[in-house]
Amino acid sequence: MDEAQLAFAGVAMQAELLSAGEVSSRELVELYLKRIDRLDPELNAFRIVMAERALADAQQADGRRRAGNERPLLGVPIAVKDTQDVAGELTTHGSAAHDGPVRKDCELVRRLRAAGAVIVGKTNTPELAIMGTTEGPGFGVTRNPWNPDRTPGGSSGGSAAAVAAGLVAAATASDGAGSIRIPAANCRVFGLKPQRGRISLMPDSKHWNGLTVLGFETRGVGDTALLLDVAAGAAPGDAHTPPPPPRPYAESASSTPGRLRIALSRRAAFPALLDAQVRRMLEDTAELLRSMGHTVERTEPAYGTLGNASIVRFLRGISDQAKTLPRPERLQRRTRGFVRMGSLLSDSALHWALGREAADAARLGKVFERHDVLLTPVAARPPVGATQWEGLGALRTVLGMSRVYPYCVPWNHTGQPAASVPAAISDDGLPIGAQLVGRPNDESTLLSLAAQIEAERPWAARRPPVS
Repeated sequence: MDEAQLAFAGVAMQAELLSAGEVSSRELVELYLKRIDRLDPELNAFRIVMAERALADAQQADGRRRAGNERPLLGVPIAVKDTQDVAGELTTHGSAAHDGPVRKDCELVRRLRAAGAVIVGKTNTPELAIMGTTEGPGFGVTRNPWNPDRTPGGSSGGSAAAVAAGLVAAATASDGAGSIRIPAANCRVFGLKPQRGRISLMPDSKHWNGLTVLGFETRGVGDTALLLDVAAGAAPGDAHTPPPPPRPYAESASSTPGRLRIALSRRAAFPALLDAQVRRMLEDTAELLRSMGHTVERTEPAYGTLGNASIVRFLRGISDQAKTLPRPERLQRRTRGFVRMGSLLSDSALHWALGREAADAARLGKVFERHDVLLTPVAARPPVGATQWEGLGALRTVLGMSRVYPYCVPWNHTGQPAASVPAAISDDGLPIGAQLVGRPNDESTLLSLAAQIEAERPWAARRPPVS
């Protein structure tokens, strides 16, 4: 296996290679550091690269393996989104409003380290993870390896760009309104938004009034399943504790789903004009699913006023988060506009929005009475410009984002799992993703179906130009 193949091998394959002694953790880390040094000046995927620390951790991982220690991720290099705490490092949330280095790993990072993962660095995110692009005055513009003039998406854009360009085996991510799925679609990687509470948010009990979940950007479905098996499970203090899966996620990803009933939808929760190439992707994906034995029929969810409730949770969450920052005066102008909008929403408005969740979930749940999975686009358009909303105020930005990304936020509001699967390449060479939405607590079916799609049309073999 040459260096490029090794860099793009993904978490599961690298874990196997490490276990078999065919490569060392230090060799993997050195490979990625070399690639980061060569490619990241253009992509700007990383906020910080922890080179010395990663090499030391890799050396320790190799020593543990020689001593007979076996862990699921022992020696595998990954990156962490800069909204999640790594002990001894800043957690900037894409902002200059942060305080000093944190003292402890967050629960997700703690579990990844316990499984043997080596943290290579922290990836860029827009300020407070608000945007569907990854740019801002704090750390510049993160660019898409498929076309550096386009955005990798947001807010996990740094993570998705790093994985897509072969700068790391996988990266952590978070999703409060599409921030795992949008970058996955834009960068042609796999991204699963798990069930709310599936991965602990601690030291935060919840984020953005329950909209946000944690997850990963990965090369393939099996990688996500392996990471989810390591990371899933409640911790003391979590606001949400879903039931455990019936079997390990890795087993689901390696099993066929059986014949599924799939609903196909073009309608979105917000007004949007669906790009013709995205429309073709949707129809092509439906035909692929039919060819694999699944039934697919057009069914439109009844979104109702769900968009209003989700935007209240989103804006008020931003406003409340800003109050916890040690240097809020350093927030960029656009973010301060989001904070002002959120501050206009009263406690009673938030109470109304939270109270709408059960009714909205029940209404949307009617789709899943007759279907196992819902198929929609991830975004209404292929990846937009890397600085699409740079310089705009908060209101124009949120309206613009709602037209490009109208398909993701409903499932943050209801809390159920949803995934972005690479599904097409546009006429000008840009990735387009399909969204698979599952029943509450049913990541297993999504992983099984996504793996079946991946086997039929492998996406990882095609690499972006910047790689």
